Amino acid sequence: MPLKHHGVKLNDGHFMPVLGFGTATDIKVAQNKAEEAVKWAIDAGFRHIDCAYVYCIEEEVGRAIRSKIADGTVKREDIFYTSKLWMTFLQPELVRPALEKSLKKLQLDYVDLYIIHWPTALKPGEELLPKDEHGKSMFDTVDLCATWEALEKCKDAGLTKSIGVSNFNCKQLEMILNKPGLKHKPVCNQVECHPYLNQSKLLEFCKSNDIVMVAYSALGSQQFEGWHKKNSPPLLDDPVLNALAEKYKRTPALIALCYQIQRGVVVLAKSYNEKRIKENIQALEFQMTSEDMKIIDGLNRNMRYISADFLSDHPNYPFLE
Repeated sequence: MPLKHHGVKLNDGHFMPVLGFGTATDIKVAQNKAEEAVKWAIDAGFRHIDCAYVYCIEEEVGRAIRSKIADGTVKREDIFYTSKLWMTFLQPELVRPALEKSLKKLQLDYVDLYIIHWPTALKPGEELLPKDEHGKSMFDTVDLCATWEALEKCKDAGLTKSIGVSNFNCKQLEMILNKPGLKHKPVCNQVECHPYLNQSKLLEFCKSNDIVMVAYSALGSQQFEGWHKKNSPPLLDDPVLNALAEKYKRTPALIALCYQIQRGVVVLAKSYNEKRIKENIQALEFQMTSEDMKIIDGLNRNMRYISADFLSDHPNYPFLE
């Protein structure tokens, strides 16, 4: 069954499906397989597609969505598509051109959600990760409230239905929420979240402000050079998740996805494997007991897979809180 019926109402009145298809992966894999994988996801019932400018696959993803519209599988309004504003485009005057660049690659008239990918601005230019001659990241200073105002204008212009943020901590969210003359609240904060990093404090803060938390790396994460904590334990090998998988006759991945949905978190399931994509949609088909939910809560160890250490000297680095 398509996910349209499993949606959460955002604070601006739009609906976001609670289970999304994540597309972030190794660029070499992605560019070969993204189009095919997104078609599989839509055929399996996914209606929420999460992508970003920096993944360098918006052309392929756009092609997949348009071909599924053309063959009658879905209408444009059935699809909830997210794109993200990259760190080199946080200067207010660069926001709309960046979104227009994504729309051009996608060949879509609008995105459903546009979010600030990271609060840490990098030097504007063509380089996605600008570095100086010593190999250090080149930071930029920007007023995130001014960046937010530029996103509000994109929403008012109809280029995106909703606007939100990603990788923001409570203080950074508060700064936007308390901005004088705030016109549109962020509808969501997309962050790393899984049983080893359950983000319960941030989740509480988001819920109390009518902001939806969206979980990425919900199944653990692959190793991204420079982004990733080395030698992190694979989440899906966890004995507790495996015992629960046996109990519910599901996979450990489904236990991890169901856990998020049950606690009111929108969750992204990332896979480029057709069998697993079809499997992941089953996260909506069962529920766990509150005792089992508590057991999973107990796995929390505040462990990040994605630490983005190369940004750690940036004044807006979000993970020191």
